[in-house]
Amino acid sequence: MMEQRKVYLREDEMPRQWYNILADIAMNPPLGPDGNPVSPDQLSPVFPMNLIEQEVSTQRWIDIPEPVLGVLKIWRPSPLVRARNLEKALGTPARIYFKNESLSPAGSHKPNTAVPQAYYNKEFGIERLTTETGAGQWGSALSFACSQFGVECKIYMVRVSFDQKPYRKSMMAVWGGKCIPSPSPFTKAGRDALERDPNTPGSLGIAISEAIEEAVSDPTGKTRYSLGSVLNHVMLHQTIIGLEAKKQMEKINEYPDIIIACAGGGSNFAGLAFPFVLDKMNGKQIEIYPVEPAGCPTLTKAPFVYDHGDTAKYTPLLPMHSLGHSFMPPPIHSGGLRYHGMAPTVSQLVTEGIFTPKSVKQKEVFEAGVLLARTEGIIPAPETSHALAAVIDEAKKAKEEGKEKVILFNWSGHGLLDLTAYEKFLSGGIMDIELTDKEITEAEKIFAGHPKPQLLKSHK
Repeated sequence: MMEQRKVYLREDEMPRQWYNILADIAMNPPLGPDGNPVSPDQLSPVFPMNLIEQEVSTQRWIDIPEPVLGVLKIWRPSPLVRARNLEKALGTPARIYFKNESLSPAGSHKPNTAVPQAYYNKEFGIERLTTETGAGQWGSALSFACSQFGVECKIYMVRVSFDQKPYRKSMMAVWGGKCIPSPSPFTKAGRDALERDPNTPGSLGIAISEAIEEAVSDPTGKTRYSLGSVLNHVMLHQTIIGLEAKKQMEKINEYPDIIIACAGGGSNFAGLAFPFVLDKMNGKQIEIYPVEPAGCPTLTKAPFVYDHGDTAKYTPLLPMHSLGHSFMPPPIHSGGLRYHGMAPTVSQLVTEGIFTPKSVKQKEVFEAGVLLARTEGIIPAPETSHALAAVIDEAKKAKEEGKEKVILFNWSGHGLLDLTAYEKFLSGGIMDIELTDKEITEAEKIFAGHPKPQLLKSHK
């Protein structure tokens, strides 16, 4: 009898509520220019009030609107897959499962929040959204979501990825999104960045500044900004991943010993991990690993501070692990992980020891991606391959220890539009990039004088 490889949920088993981690953890508030906590009204030029309400809510369960569920059902529920071929190749006693988020129209987990954000903006009367994108997955996802609800979309794409990943731009254009390279000459933030360095590869921090600047300067008041990671409402929407995974694992009487996902701003990691956090807080023995690039080691090497989420300092001061808002990440091939900061909720749980961050180098990332492609058949995005590298490491440890561990990871996106990076790796052109302590110390000078967040302990 053939062993089960995929675990499915029916459409009527799909979660109908998101899980809000703010109900169960303690958090420092974001701060305004005066050093006081930011009020919802101060955020209203940037986001619609219905999303601001979600951003600050401490309600544990928030209903998913029916129109949002209707679009999510295009690809959800996503399957839970047993990576049996990888297990066999590694000779490990570990059972490895992944949540396949690459099956969305945009090929990643990003539409899980793009769809509700487009919906809530449309409901609020917004006609146009601006955003940034690194590797292009978020820009593609928001373009798709906006096409579903009749909202215009403009995307500032980090220049190095704009050049490396031309077909992401094509995807955005097919869905009606307008994509331009960042930094651009169309905003003050962009012009300032180009003046500092005309050949800059760009960064998510700069692209965020450009998108926010355009949104808040629209005289019609019909434009808002949309963010694909970092903020609480984005983490909230992504929890559908972990909620589905929990149900699927229950169906086969499994529970993870180890949970792993890549982490840039934190959204796909939080989406898988947050629904398991309360279990760990209440004594369940689980290891939870966010995995980031050694070339942008926000969680593993940067301090927990108050810092801006963007280069031009348009955002409030956020309590997060940060390399400094003016930090220019090296041009690694995982554009979605080239961010100087980390979601405050993820940062908080790292400070509490609930999450244990790891970092991996570029060559190891692509080696993992190739192994997964040759065993499981799917070519992973370089971002996803950070998680895969950690999965392989944990599976090897299980073999050495002779333990039957259950490993759950998030397959956050496919790499079919990242083949130039794989081509470069296969021809020996990928180099390891690791920041020195001196570079990190230099980058951190930017937030000297900022307030310091309290080291809080969650009440659970």
